[in-house]
Amino acid sequence: MIGVGVAYVLAGIVFAAIALFSALDRANRKRWNNAAFWGLFAVSFLAGGRLGDFANGLIVIALALIAGVGGLGVSRPATTSPEEREASAARLGGRLFVPILVIPTCALAGTLLLKGVRIGAVPLVDPAQVTVIATAVGVVAALVLAFALFRPPLVAAPNEARRLMDSVGWAAILPQLLAALGAVFALAGVGTAIGRLLDAWLPMDGRLMAVIAYCLGMTLFTMIMGNAFAAFPVMTAGVGAPLIVGRFGGDPAVMGALGMLAGYCGTLMTPMAAHNIVPAALLELPSGAVIRAQAPTALMVFAANTVLMYLLVFR
Repeated sequence: MIGVGVAYVLAGIVFAAIALFSALDRANRKRWNNAAFWGLFAVSFLAGGRLGDFANGLIVIALALIAGVGGLGVSRPATTSPEEREASAARLGGRLFVPILVIPTCALAGTLLLKGVRIGAVPLVDPAQVTVIATAVGVVAALVLAFALFRPPLVAAPNEARRLMDSVGWAAILPQLLAALGAVFALAGVGTAIGRLLDAWLPMDGRLMAVIAYCLGMTLFTMIMGNAFAAFPVMTAGVGAPLIVGRFGGDPAVMGALGMLAGYCGTLMTPMAAHNIVPAALLELPSGAVIRAQAPTALMVFAANTVLMYLLVFR
């Protein structure tokens, strides 16, 4: 059975290549910081499951020290000029978008088709991770297709990956760290404590109040954590499962889907979210410009999401 380890290995190979090319870049005065940072990150993907909790914890501490004390440098790998890129785009036209469309196509097709594929009695792909695995396959297929269509130098892929990661910096790993922190909070009982506080201070004898508390809690906690995956186990353990599902008999599938959407509303309004940091860093936008542009949409989606949950979760 193909498991999620395949995706981890692919990610590890990519970050290992970034670390290697960083170490070879003599023009970057912090090349060893970059190489150590991305190399340790690659180790966490390639061997994290075999290292144990203590060793993985040391890797996280080392990453924080490298980024916080030594800092990361920005590489300037050789690439085409803006004029060359414009000419190439005009020549290729719509074919430029073909490789990127391969990724969501593979993810969707794999999610719908691979779950039922079996070899004897064993599933071909782990049913719990089929979307992640299909996405990883899509990334590889898109890379192969891009090389076939555009015929760039072989070093273009790792160099462009390195350029992008260096531009984003340590914030590139923020979603993974925050999601892990959410799991730690859930194991520490933070969700249960939040549920008790809400139960003590808010009138939780009605369905509407439970839905509002859960959706608002998902949004606010996501804004604090920067990631809906970090907020979900905490708020679901503290409010969603015991109140919406346990006390009022709500549908856990509907609650989970719409609860995550409420969390995503929070990611649009927080500087803790990496996708709010990356555009500002790459495009040199004013501080908070991305969040200000997204906030009205986030508030409208949050209101609609809360209404939908109240109408659908108890049916």
